[in-house]
Amino acid sequence: MSYFFIVSVFVLGTIIGSFLNVVILRYGKKTLRGRSFCPSCKKILTPCDLIPLFSFLFLRGRCRYCRVPISFQYFIVEVLSGLLFVLIFLRFSFPEDIVYIVLSLVIWSVLLVITVYDFYHKIIPDGLVSLFILFSFLTIFLRVPILHFLTFPYVLDVFAGLILFLPFFLLWLVSNGRWIGLGDGKLAIGIGFLLGLKQGVSAIIFGFWIGAVVSLTLIVVERLLEKRALLFSSKTLTMKSEIPFAPFLILGTAIAFFLRLSLFSFTL
Repeated sequence: MSYFFIVSVFVLGTIIGSFLNVVILRYGKKTLRGRSFCPSCKKILTPCDLIPLFSFLFLRGRCRYCRVPISFQYFIVEVLSGLLFVLIFLRFSFPEDIVYIVLSLVIWSVLLVITVYDFYHKIIPDGLVSLFILFSFLTIFLRVPILHFLTFPYVLDVFAGLILFLPFFLLWLVSNGRWIGLGDGKLAIGIGFLLGLKQGVSAIIFGFWIGAVVSLTLIVVERLLEKRALLFSSKTLTMKSEIPFAPFLILGTAIAFFLRLSLFSFTL
């Protein structure tokens, strides 16, 4: 794969990332249509203001018209989208795996939106997680022979999503939603369909490990500073009430998916 091709894929990813920023900001509102504008001065943005990455850098992170700082989210999402596109093309063979590539591009674009949306709103929209589940389920047909759907060990991958959902559902049911949100369980369905049982369980474990490390680190920092108001609200810090869990699950999924890692070496 040539460097020119990789750069082209990255540029395409940043363009899609620019659109994903619009989805993140406008999801749940009446429409995704309409010209982009500065949220501060309401000035309609020109094409020169919307060039992925470069506009943010050239404008030094400020609106051209009112000079109010622009959220760093725009730049980060565009970079991450570009990197995801490159990683997907590097993971598969082009054009032999074009169907898998297209499905993966859609899946990881949706996951990127879910990650940022949950980070800000602490909720996973049903519409987005449903798309993730649907496209992840379609990948099963590329991994598992249809005639073997109900034969061992393939059946474990076919039903991996439902298997991974069960522990989340039980935690949600027992705690009445206090320990974990049902949206995380729905996300686990898509993870299972996308990765299969062994890698899916590994991705969930990775997510819990990362979430635990981040949460404990924030608690330690918070207590060292002894200024809770500067970091969080007055509520007790928990992984779900203060920090959305979906980004950790998705990061764990990325580790298992792109690095092809599994914590289980046995053959089912």
